[in-house]
Amino acid sequence: MISLNMGTGELSINKLEKKIARPLVSETEGSSTEAAEPSVCVGLMKTGDPNTELGHSERQTWSRQMDFIMSCVGFAVGLGNVWRFPYLCFKNGGGVFLIPYVLMVFVGGVPVFFLEIALGQFMKQGGVATWNIAPLFKGLGMASMVIVFFCNTYYIMVLVWGLYFLAHSFTSPLPWATCGHEWNTVNCTTNFSRVCFNQSLASCLEHTGLRSSVMEFWERKVLRLSGGLDEVGDISGYMVLCLLATWVIVYFCIWKGVKSAGKVVYFTAVFPYLVLVVLFFHGVSLPGALNGIIYYLKPNWSKLSEAQVWIDAATQIFFSYAIGLGALTALGSYNRFNNNCYQDAFILALINSGTSFFAGFVVFSVLGFMAAEQGVDISNVAESGPGLAFIAYPKAVSLMPLAPLWAVLFFLMLLVLGLDSQFVGVEGFITGIMDMLPPKSFLGSQRREVIVAICCFTCFTIDLSMVTQVRLRLTGGMYVFQLFDYYSASGITLLWQAFWECVVVAWVYGADRFMDNVACMIGYRPLPYMKWCWSYVTPVVCMAVFLFHVVNYKRLVYNAVYVYPWWGEVLGWFLALSSMLCIPLTVLYKLLHCKGTLMERWQHLTTPIWGRHHLEFLPPENEARLLPKAEENKTTLLYESVI
Repeated sequence: MISLNMGTGELSINKLEKKIARPLVSETEGSSTEAAEPSVCVGLMKTGDPNTELGHSERQTWSRQMDFIMSCVGFAVGLGNVWRFPYLCFKNGGGVFLIPYVLMVFVGGVPVFFLEIALGQFMKQGGVATWNIAPLFKGLGMASMVIVFFCNTYYIMVLVWGLYFLAHSFTSPLPWATCGHEWNTVNCTTNFSRVCFNQSLASCLEHTGLRSSVMEFWERKVLRLSGGLDEVGDISGYMVLCLLATWVIVYFCIWKGVKSAGKVVYFTAVFPYLVLVVLFFHGVSLPGALNGIIYYLKPNWSKLSEAQVWIDAATQIFFSYAIGLGALTALGSYNRFNNNCYQDAFILALINSGTSFFAGFVVFSVLGFMAAEQGVDISNVAESGPGLAFIAYPKAVSLMPLAPLWAVLFFLMLLVLGLDSQFVGVEGFITGIMDMLPPKSFLGSQRREVIVAICCFTCFTIDLSMVTQVRLRLTGGMYVFQLFDYYSASGITLLWQAFWECVVVAWVYGADRFMDNVACMIGYRPLPYMKWCWSYVTPVVCMAVFLFHVVNYKRLVYNAVYVYPWWGEVLGWFLALSSMLCIPLTVLYKLLHCKGTLMERWQHLTTPIWGRHHLEFLPPENEARLLPKAEENKTTLLYESVI
């Protein structure tokens, strides 16, 4: 924000109240050329030179543009691409699933992905302050901060489990490949092929009482599951150490800002691809791999008529593209003002979806081998989520020659794949926090390293509820993790966020206006289809899928056996609503605390607040129109700090 002291004289509050900021670039519809405000970017738009360097306020930028690309790849390409997309593809008609998936990429994924990156690059602010483009809806930024905070808190548990498995992968035989350990029961077995012919492990367990050695290692050694959410579990010292080690790694990846994160991400983004390629060539050489790949891609055209297939495609796009978390906006804010973010959005979308498709070959070639070795159908070994990463794949690895080698490679890939998503998500959260803090406050005056340490320590403290027993009797393990995963960053919250982002930019700020702002940055206007998606298609898709989720809501169940208690459901909805309600509550608060008629309040609160880098292209007589009132700024900062 700009201070009231312009160095050329004093500006009275009365004059300020009468003046309302005009658009940065004049609207292309509904206004004449004579009445149009002089464009901030008129110089750039006339020259059309995207290489023109523009000055900005003091803000870190990427050392090179590839740092940004790698950071986005590292954040958006994560575990969901490896453990969720292949399962959804097999479940929803094989190759036929690619039709609704690709369609959703172009009507939902790419438009919102580009919107968030471009918004951050244009406003040069993090997830919260970037919504100064329409201050009335600054709750969008707060909602994204809440969501990404929850993601940072629970997502790291996947890395902790991966690190724990990795530490146990250096022995032969692998500890989950055999029975007879302290965590095993008398029902432990390593061979289901005789008693479980053409049955799933869950069905076999129900009829015979046998337990897979992999399942017992996962539930009794790693998770140490208790009887439910309300029962106290054992303290896992090793898991606490793994949790601490993971947060220390995350801290040192981002403590210096994008200069350090931009370097680390070159390894964390590229290494998983190298391992995926190695695992792919090894997987396709295994017996039964071809059957697995055929099962993965075999088209079932009748699936296209099922609504759930289209819903799964839309939900997967918003999950895997990391939309609605505010982190993409934060990453974009570190770009040069004239960076071609439009081109970047398509490149990153291609990398993301391509990774998902390729990962399917890696996963199902191994599952085909596993099914052939056990003598069961592939459908009985195919799983999604943690079940694939920590049950199905470890079991498959234990059946391979040189099992420890492939186990180390797989869990190292899993760890690195999740690590960059984690620390980039934390970086996005830190960016939003530091943009919100008043410079003269206690926290605002602290070094970045201190703020990062406080945030990491806070998340670490909350994570202890997932690995140890705490006073609220929330046990360590999967129960709390699944509660966070199902509610705090679910499809409902992300779809709600994406819907309002499109509505605010397209209908409050103006789609044409924002298209002009993008042209100001990159030197040309994007395809009109972007404007149509922001204005009509994407909001309709988001709301339709959102309503489908709400109407078909089902109570949370763990492992198809344990039904969460009512108070667990209440806690889950509290996690979901804590982000969703930020938007309407902030709108209501700002409208009630603004003076004037309703129309005057709306006009004032939807007037953008520009930054210093925008001032360089504004005529001097319009500078006053950029400034919020001092007393309003003070109360707004107080309100946002409380939130």
